[in-house]
Amino acid sequence: MCGIVGILGKQSAVPIIIEALRRLEYRGYDSAGVATINNHHIDKRRASGKLDNLAKVLENNALSGNTGIGHTRWATHGAPTEHNAHPHATDRVAVVHNGIIENHEELKKELIELGQVFNSETDSETIVQLVDYHLKQGKTPKEAAHATLKRLEGAYAIAMIFACDENMMIGARHGAPLVVGFGEDEMYLGSDSLAVAPMTRKIAYMPDGVWTVLSRKGAEFFDMDGQTVECPVQTTALMAGAIGKDGYRHYMEKELHEHPVVIGQTLRRFVNPVTHKIELPDMPFDMKSLKRGIITACGSAFYAGVIGRYWLEEIARLPIDLDVASEMRYRNPPFDEGGMGLLVSQSGETADTLAALRSLRNAGQNIISVLNNEHSSMARESDVVLGMDAGVEIAVASTKAFTAQLTVLACLTLVMGQERGTITSEYIDECLTALIDLPSRVAEILQMQEQIQKMAHIISQVQSVIYLGRGIMFPVAMEGALKLKEISYIHADAYAAGEMKHGPIALIDNTVPVISLLPSGPLFEKTLSNLQEAKARGGRILVFTDVKGAERVKGIAEQIVVLPTVHSFVTPPLYTVPVQMLAYEAALLKGTDVDQPRNLAKSVTVE
Repeated sequence: MCGIVGILGKQSAVPIIIEALRRLEYRGYDSAGVATINNHHIDKRRASGKLDNLAKVLENNALSGNTGIGHTRWATHGAPTEHNAHPHATDRVAVVHNGIIENHEELKKELIELGQVFNSETDSETIVQLVDYHLKQGKTPKEAAHATLKRLEGAYAIAMIFACDENMMIGARHGAPLVVGFGEDEMYLGSDSLAVAPMTRKIAYMPDGVWTVLSRKGAEFFDMDGQTVECPVQTTALMAGAIGKDGYRHYMEKELHEHPVVIGQTLRRFVNPVTHKIELPDMPFDMKSLKRGIITACGSAFYAGVIGRYWLEEIARLPIDLDVASEMRYRNPPFDEGGMGLLVSQSGETADTLAALRSLRNAGQNIISVLNNEHSSMARESDVVLGMDAGVEIAVASTKAFTAQLTVLACLTLVMGQERGTITSEYIDECLTALIDLPSRVAEILQMQEQIQKMAHIISQVQSVIYLGRGIMFPVAMEGALKLKEISYIHADAYAAGEMKHGPIALIDNTVPVISLLPSGPLFEKTLSNLQEAKARGGRILVFTDVKGAERVKGIAEQIVVLPTVHSFVTPPLYTVPVQMLAYEAALLKGTDVDQPRNLAKSVTVE
């Protein structure tokens, strides 16, 4: 979740580091800091809160030096205070760290007994104190770093600089992402390619369990035994301009308006325009004989997986188990050898999902991942990557990546249904036509801002909201409730509409709006009955539906947003867009930080 930037540069490092850290703000953080080397002296500046606080500190007390490291911290061990902020430093070494050092208490006790003095409450300071101790014993920086890394347990991405050599930087990666950037007589480290995008397009994505020694001329890579390893350099297409707001007020607003193009771009990956057929990579199993699959993910990606389960079971007739990734390993379910493990992640670095992937791999499952980052850890460890084309998603609350995930899962479902003989070619054509038309229908919804603002005005004045959905609309309701919680801080729960009478109806009164996702179709009447029950108990009924449904609910609904009428197959992605827009508009009315909601981070790289 934290952000790392490191620079071996030809000019003052601090302004470049601060600008790079701003590109990592989307990851979520609550303190920040920077350290440089100048004339064999390490100096640092740190501040709690946002980067603007650090910038003010630097205005009053500047740092010089062409070699430096910077960090944005999301607090785990120790409060988000200045003395707990990174970098942590001694006179000899400065370190920034993402992740958690699980054996830090043991190491700290040992180091205190050896005379090392700690100045923070963090697990991360253990790293700098251990390196410092080895340097005192006469080890070189490279030797001290290697000896330290061999002692660490847990997850980490680390950057180190040394007072004795301003032409060296050491990085290490185990369970948290780290990239190396190659410039002209300059080198860079970053939590991801966004951090170094303006400086270089030549990137090496460090594999797990690898550390690197950087000089101004290049990088050497080593495994934990100290043996040299190869780490290929790639040219990334990511440009600094790709992360601007393009005139929108927030990244989230921009990304909401990118739904149509993202769905279209992702479809182009899989749909052959000549044959009008969906083409997937070769799978490591026979779709016809596949007996079972499991879908696992976290957060919004999990809700995409729930929708995928509905599709795969109903259309492809494939039984699917479903687990939140943080729980899957601990449930320890039995698996048949050769099954399908289907994982969904925007970043491809989500710690819980990556751990679930490895658990599924150990259980003999074939690993299929739906990812927005095809250079990620999950991508490297998967048998097949189904890449979505969502581009960079900066806002912490996922929007366009969610509909891209659904687009990929829809394509997978139709191919599986075809291969398993559970659907007709006519049905496939109907669904594919609806998918191809979906960007246009979503674009229509983006023009409904005024109607959605009226609904947002209602919910922005309450403390609690209930979302209802039935069937495949239930996970869309869960996504809507999550978005509202994330960015407006209004309490929201989603329920399967049929469960209302089994407890949640006790919550209903005239202070609790009930938001229903209600496309016309076979489940419409049953859900309408649930809304009438809520209305009878004073509930304020707000409805997303289509033209046909609007006629039926106008007698009980306080407000109705009429969405385009589409094929039932594409109702989940279509109805997702307005509930995300609703959360955004409510957050604006509440005055919250839409792009960086409190306590949250974009890429959750600790379990």
